[in-house]
This record gives sequence, C-alpha cells and structure tokens, in this order.
Amino acid sequence: MVRDSPAMMGLISSDKTVSMSTTFVVLAALCWGVSGGIGGILTSQGWEPVVVSFYRGAIGLLFVLVWLALRPRGSGLASRRLWFWSAIAGVGVAGNFAFYFVSIAEGSVAVAATLMYCAPIFVYLASFTLKIERPTLFKWAAIVMVMLGVVLLTGIYEIGAGDVTPIAAGAGLLSGLSYAVFIFGFKYAAPHGSPQAILVIAFAVLAAILIWLGDAEQTMAVLESSSWPLFVVLGTLGAGLSFIFYIVGLNHTAPAVASIVAMVEPITASLFGVVVLNESLAAPQIFGMGLILVTVTALSVYSSAKNEPIVAKPLTK
Repeated sequence: MVRDSPAMMGLISSDKTVSMSTTFVVLAALCWGVSGGIGGILTSQGWEPVVVSFYRGAIGLLFVLVWLALRPRGSGLASRRLWFWSAIAGVGVAGNFAFYFVSIAEGSVAVAATLMYCAPIFVYLASFTLKIERPTLFKWAAIVMVMLGVVLLTGIYEIGAGDVTPIAAGAGLLSGLSYAVFIFGFKYAAPHGSPQAILVIAFAVLAAILIWLGDAEQTMAVLESSSWPLFVVLGTLGAGLSFIFYIVGLNHTAPAVASIVAMVEPITASLFGVVVLNESLAAPQIFGMGLILVTVTALSVYSSAKNEPIVAKPLTK
C-alpha cells in the first residue's frame, strides 16, 4: 500500500485552503450584491439613503469590534498614521455607501452596482495623476471602454432618456470614486496595523459622518419600525460578514482570481433588482453593463499579472 508523501499531503491541504479562501471571496461578493437589493427595498419604502447607509455601517462596526476583541494582536492602534489613513478610508466608505443607495433610490440596483464597479478606473486615474504608476496604451484603452460602457448603461447619449436620471448616474459614479478613496486609505493604513483595527476606525468615522448628515427622527424611527429586521440583515451582510469574509479570503486568493469572482456582486445585485424589484434594462444598457464588467475585470487581472499595487474590488466595499 502506497502512502501519500508529506509533500503531496501539503499540496492537497494548500489546494483546500485556496479553494476555501476563494469561497470566502465569493460569499463576500454575494453578500454585497444582496445588500444592494435590500437597500433598494428599504429606499423604496421611504427610508432615506443616508439613514440606510448609517445602519449598514453601524451594524458592520459591531461585527469588526468583536473581530478586533477576538484578535487584538498587532492592531497598531497606537500609530497616528493608522488613525489618519483609517479615517480617510472611513470618509471613503461613508461616501461609497451613501452615494450607492442614492443611486439605487434615483435609478436602479443594476445601474448603481455596475457604476460602483468602476472604482478601479478612478484608482488608475488618481495613480496617473500622482505618478504612482505609468499609464500605458492598454490602461487608457480600458478607461475609454469603461466610459463607453457608462454612456450606454446610463443612456446619456439619448436626450430625455429613460430611467437613469443624472442624479442616479452621478451618484453611482461618486460611489465608485468614494470607494477608490477607501482603497487608498486602507492601502496606506495597512502597514501600520491590522485590518480589523482599520475597519473599526473606518466604520466609526462612517457612523459619525452619516448620523450627522441623516434625519435624526427617521434614524430613531427605524428602531420601532417593522423594517428593522431588514436593516439588521443589511448591516450583517453588507458590512459585517462581507468585509470579514473578503479580507480572510484574500489571504490565500490570487488577486486575479479575486478580481474575477468580484463580478458576482454587480451580477447578484442586478438579478435581485430584476427578479425581486421588477426592474428592467434595455439592450444597450445590458451591453454597456457587460462592457464595464468585462473591461474592469480584465484590467484588474492585467494589473495582478504585472504585480501592480491596484486593488480590484471592494476590498471595501
């Protein structure tokens, strides 16, 4: 009887670890996609996007506080740079959540989720401006393709067009831009502390910003409304478990793989909007959505192959 060698057993164990890590990334993307649909339900019930965003972040804060309490080692909370960059990340994630739900309220879940997926494009543009990396023909071509996709998805080429209002389109793009701010904040905070410590500070900043901007009466009314279970599910999936799944999953998942499976989020959100919220998309919008998803994913895979320091997806979100 031939026994498995230690090297073979190690390889099998490694494969299982990678498979499990990829599963965590997929679960995170699914959670984010479903949370977009839940946000659409809540905003359609009359809840303000800022209030919805506040509860999403505040409940997420509870989860990462528990994570930090269980894994306090190497938190870096004594570092001023950690606090500074984590606060920047918090401003970014606050804008990401709020603009995302404004876009959903004014347009549709599918459009909002796809426009937010443009975040890596903003990261590249900022990197070009700050001379962090050199622009190439491929990158500029990808940016042009995404812009074309945005034009088709939003219908801005047609005067008086359809369901996508300027507010919906603008908020969707601003949610992507805000996410890019989160990416940069998280990236520069990471060397100074643990992910859970960064997220605790970021979500605390988010909560402080959004509770100040939101309607105080409506914020308190959530606690006595029949919609509070949806808020709990939104916060649990959209900011609690999802961020933990994603960060844990990235430990053993290749960036290129993470970039591809991140497409699960906008696809899940779009399907939720069509099936549950009875939203619809015209043929040019579907083509534009596909153009954005494929181009951004290809760009992220290209960056991973070149070992460039661009994060593809809501590390965030």
